[in-house]
Amino acid sequence: MTTQTILFIIALILFAYFWKKEQQKKQLRFIENYKFSPVLIKRVKAQHDYLNDKDMKKVVEATIDYFYICSQAKGKMVAMPSEIVDVFWHEFLLFTREYQSFCQKGIGRFLHHTPTEVMKSPTSAQEGIKRAWRLACAKERIDLKSPKKLPLLFGIDKQLKIKGGFSYQLNCKGVSSSSGSSCGGYCATDIGCTSGCGGDSSSSSSDGGFFGGDSSCSGGGCGGD
Repeated sequence: MTTQTILFIIALILFAYFWKKEQQKKQLRFIENYKFSPVLIKRVKAQHDYLNDKDMKKVVEATIDYFYICSQAKGKMVAMPSEIVDVFWHEFLLFTREYQSFCQKGIGRFLHHTPTEVMKSPTSAQEGIKRAWRLACAKERIDLKSPKKLPLLFGIDKQLKIKGGFSYQLNCKGVSSSSGSSCGGYCATDIGCTSGCGGDSSSSSSDGGFFGGDSSCSGGGCGGD
């Protein structure tokens, strides 16, 4: 193989690498700047009529965050940490053409909505919620080892007092069944950070009781894959 051929191959690999990076940036910009249909927002608000327009802006922002981290998950499942964002996602799915176009331009593939009950393995929900936590923290530049706040996606249900929503707390000692969640309260830092936040998405004994052996109470009710 000649020197020119080797240099050509290296140049081709570099071109492909930077082209892919640029495509990823375009996808994320598309998601961040996306404007959902007012009809869609109205349909979601009708299901939670106690939410005002300011609240709905927060819901839209959190939904954007979810699709953003799904785009960064490299095709791996990302569990849904929020009841109200899940409601928004359900409604968006009904706008089939718009949703398909959004997925293609923003994520590069169709993002399927997968209920917890039919996930590939019993640990899928656990891995998915850990992945959601890490990516959401990264997006908001929250320190995984010692977070000072919850990412919006993990805090919005409690913030807006969503009926049947998920409730996460940074202070593990404050978790109780009266926290407002349909499954009790969740200690957010137990999701994947009790063993130093090494970035391993696999299940381990260091979950700190977060998942409790109940897949319906794994901190997320479904996932995108």
